Amino acid sequence: MEKKSRVLVVGGTGYLGRRIVKASIAEGHPTFVLNRPEIGLDIEKVQMLLSFKQKGARLVEGSFNDHRSLVDAVKQVDVIISAISGVHFRSHEILLQLKLVEAIKEAGNIKRFLPSEFGTDPARMGHALAPGNVTFDEKMVVRKAIEEANIPFTYISANCFMGYFVGGLCQLGMIIPSTESVSLYGDGNVKAVFVDEDDIALYTIKTIDDKRTLNKTVYIRPPQNILSQKQVVMAWEELIGKELKKTSISEEDFLSSIKDQEYAQQVGVAHFYHFFYEGCLTNFEIGEEGEEASDRNYIQRLHILELVIISNVLCDL
Repeated sequence: MEKKSRVLVVGGTGYLGRRIVKASIAEGHPTFVLNRPEIGLDIEKVQMLLSFKQKGARLVEGSFNDHRSLVDAVKQVDVIISAISGVHFRSHEILLQLKLVEAIKEAGNIKRFLPSEFGTDPARMGHALAPGNVTFDEKMVVRKAIEEANIPFTYISANCFMGYFVGGLCQLGMIIPSTESVSLYGDGNVKAVFVDEDDIALYTIKTIDDKRTLNKTVYIRPPQNILSQKQVVMAWEELIGKELKKTSISEEDFLSSIKDQEYAQQVGVAHFYHFFYEGCLTNFEIGEEGEEASDRNYIQRLHILELVIISNVLCDL
């Protein structure tokens, strides 16, 4: 049996990072987690790191303020997965990733680097509306640095995190569905892709030793997870046995709402426009530069999982 790659997860205590750590351990990879002093007295993160250690992960000291410590950490592994999250204010995240690129370049031993992307493929978003375009532009800065340094890479495009989108019936700013009403984007028929976060983590780990995904973008979009907002709403209505009152937001009204929001919300509105009016997640064919993860028979999961969980919780209230 081929030896499993040693994996270092950076941002292992984050929303997706913790899932990647668990998936790496479950798949039998020697798993390392960067333990940054910046965590300080955040007891929940400290306890999480200790739980990883109990499950077999190794904690590696390293700080983005200490280049040598990053290089030393990188030299201990074969694969780096960055799961640093900057939410809507990403500039700090980009600086950290560029520091990580420099450490990987100096170490010279990494056979695969997966930068912190996991959403929409930024290479397809050169037309994105401001200020949402900043998210994609900054990701492209990191990609450029990776490729200029000749670092082997895999980019993961996981589209919409199910927990953030399906639970709120794809409505901006909502994660719990209403049992009374819903606002549809236009006619609600534009298709998007919704992927369970645990599946994203598992897909990510499955790619790292797959030669077919080297220096490519991996798109996670299983056919059964390609749904319109209206289909998500219908799944919820079936679960609760009730039809919701529906209103429609026109494209013009949705775009005009950007100016009334604070910056972070403007970014979200711009992204939602591309997802649910333009259909940017599904309006293209994957070419030779990419791979479709579900074609590799990694895993597929029922698309209504998140709604089932929420339905069960609401029924208990």
